[in-house]
Amino acid sequence: MTTTQETTTQETTTHTATTAPSLLHLDASIRPTGSVTRELSAHFAAHWRRARPGAGYVHRDLAAEPVPHLTHAVREALLDGADHGEPPQERALSEALTAEVRAASTIVLGVPMYNYAIPSTVKAWLDRLVTPAHMVAPDGGPGPLSGTSVVVVTARGGSYAPGTPREGWDHQEPYLRDVLRSIGLADDLAFVHAELTHANVFPQMASLRPLAEKSLAAAYESLERLAA
Repeated sequence: MTTTQETTTQETTTHTATTAPSLLHLDASIRPTGSVTRELSAHFAAHWRRARPGAGYVHRDLAAEPVPHLTHAVREALLDGADHGEPPQERALSEALTAEVRAASTIVLGVPMYNYAIPSTVKAWLDRLVTPAHMVAPDGGPGPLSGTSVVVVTARGGSYAPGTPREGWDHQEPYLRDVLRSIGLADDLAFVHAELTHANVFPQMASLRPLAEKSLAAAYESLERLAA
């Protein structure tokens, strides 16, 4: 994890970036190099930081440093805040992850699609955040994380657009939309997809390379616009 400016956690009813802006940058691709989501999320981060000199920045690599899956003791502690015998390092990790999210005015998530869904490392990270302390009110009222800007960058080997053979197989964006909405992180939420990335890998998809290149170029343009 890389941090380039001290950030603070604010205990407020609604997350409002009253302090200097800060970016939380997360990657989840298991590829250390050649990852489309890593390249795209880094592109967004570079443009975002260039537009905001001196802003806070935290990078967390969920592949290099995976968040452990929940245990019963950790889950119970997240539910009520009490000590249920979880190891001290587990409580410290939960607190650190929460502090990073609460301090961020913008979050960018690099999330590849694995087997039509998100990597388990992203699910493990979310499991530390989807707690009663962050859930938005049933009546739609704001929560502690409401107001944070979130950009989700994805890469998909195929296409899941309407009319394609695998329309409806996308269990990545719908899940992320719902779970982020449950903790107030969907007020300013954008998805940027780079599709058909397997066209450059599998010969049988070679005819789709122009569409893949167009999708990738559009993703870069969208991220530059969002970063500004």
